[in-house]
Amino acid sequence: MKSFFKELFQYNTQANQELIEVLSKTSGDTIKQSTKLLSHILNAHQRWNDKFLPQAVLFSPWEMHQVQTLAEIDKKNMEQSMRILEEVALDQPVSYTTSNGQSFHNSARDILFHIIHHSNYHRAQIATEFRQNGLEPVMSDYIFYKMRTQ
Repeated sequence: MKSFFKELFQYNTQANQELIEVLSKTSGDTIKQSTKLLSHILNAHQRWNDKFLPQAVLFSPWEMHQVQTLAEIDKKNMEQSMRILEEVALDQPVSYTTSNGQSFHNSARDILFHIIHHSNYHRAQIATEFRQNGLEPVMSDYIFYKMRTQ
């Protein structure tokens, strides 16, 4: 199961990196909204990783980043997620408080799956934003990742 999660995080990073590359070559209002959403994806990933590996500085959930900084943030998130997968049992319970102060308890597996699902949700919003502005969205479906890596 851990190897499957590692693959999911590799897929997630590849999808983000491809999107970052396209955003770095795009201009106009589309890039602003899409960068905001991608910044949120990366900020949330960092904040979820922090439940396992506390960090000194956390991005706020909707903090906007410059396109030039996104790739490095994404790579750091990936490295931390890989470390979590090495060090934490998937069924380990994790207690945490959300950014609005609510307390919850979930398994590490559920939190890690949520990171991937949350990223996909917002990448779909970015794809819609691209289409509405006449741009071709990045093909970020998992199955396309699998077809390219086989």
